[in-house]
Formats: sequence, structure tokens, C-alpha cells
Amino acid sequence: MGYKLVVFDLDGTLLDTLGDLVFSANEALAAHGMPVRTPDEIRAFTGSGVRMLIERAVPEGTDAAVAETVLGDFLRSYVEHDADTTRPYPGIPELLDTLREKGIRCAVVSNKADFAVQELVACYFPGQIDLVLGEREGLAKKPATDMLDFALAQLGAARDEMVYVGDSEIDFDTAANFGCDLILCSWGFRSRDELRALGPAVVADSPGELLHALLG
Repeated sequence: MGYKLVVFDLDGTLLDTLGDLVFSANEALAAHGMPVRTPDEIRAFTGSGVRMLIERAVPEGTDAAVAETVLGDFLRSYVEHDADTTRPYPGIPELLDTLREKGIRCAVVSNKADFAVQELVACYFPGQIDLVLGEREGLAKKPATDMLDFALAQLGAARDEMVYVGDSEIDFDTAANFGCDLILCSWGFRSRDELRALGPAVVADSPGELLHALLG
């Protein structure tokens, strides 16, 4: 395949962030007397950024101003707790090392708040990622193509030299909209069956399988 660039999603692809997302979401919900959510519910709410996560987590019919306050409380909590239990999936650091040894550049493009993406990548993958991009003003979130357009422009890469790696329907749609190759990971926030139901795509069940698919 000859990929020169691999663009990764973050949550559910490189990092298992679910525990900290659940903690901060439920802390914010409970502070407003709202029912807390199960890990499976929070998992299903992820993928479109924290604003959408909270909009899905608050009870139906919640006033928009109240939901905005819950979002603020979530963000304040997550700043303090975004690395409490978050860890790389087993085999991911080694995969990134191998790609680097082979001269393949790596980027992270996530709908997660940019401050958290920058902090987590610096913490868990120092020196392994060439470009890190989270949600920021002026760039439409995935599945729009703005973030991938920006990443490729920054890295001077061509679309036909890259592959996008993610774990959800948002990632599937992002690659389809951008017109690039895609590999989906079944160890993240969606099951293999859910990923297969999206349409034709390579699905990797382990970082070892992912590395094999990346290197051909």
C-alpha cells in the first residue's frame, strides 16, 4: 500500500478514555440532580465531541442554558481527571514505534476538545506523533473534512498516501467524505458487528492486525 501517513482518531482508537469520560460526565450530571449514565451509554454518546456527548447525556427536554452549564461543569471536571484511568490500548505504543522506525508519519485528529487531545498525546505518546489536532474554532468537526484537510496541509501530505484509522461511524463517514483509505478498530467504542454494519471497510481486531494492514 505504501502509506506515508497514518491519521488516527484518539478515543477508542489509541487511548481507552471511557472511564474518565464517565466520571466527569456523571459528576456534572449529578451536580444538577440529573440521572447518571452507565458506561455503555456514555460509550454510545461519544464520537462527535464533548458538546454532543453532554447533549445526549442530559435528560430529554433539558433547557439549552442548563445543558450549557452541565457542559461547563463537565469540562472543569475533565481538565482535572482526563488522565486518571485513561491508558493506551495494549500494543499501541509499540505500533507507533514501528511506524516511526519505518519512516511513516503519524497524526492524531480528534473531535475531542483540543486542550485534552494535546495533553493526552503529550502524556502517553511523547515524540511519536507528528501532528496533533483536536476540536478548535474555525474547523468543522468530523465527519466534515476540514480537520483532515488542515492536517494534510500542515504535513505536506497527499490524500492517496494516507490512511485514516478510527473506531466509529463518525470515522467511517469521515473517510468516506474525504475519499481516503480507512481501517476501523474493533477494540474501541463500537463492536465489530456495529462496524461491519456500516459498510465495506477493513476491520482490525488487535494492534497487531492493524500494523499488518498498515504495512501490507
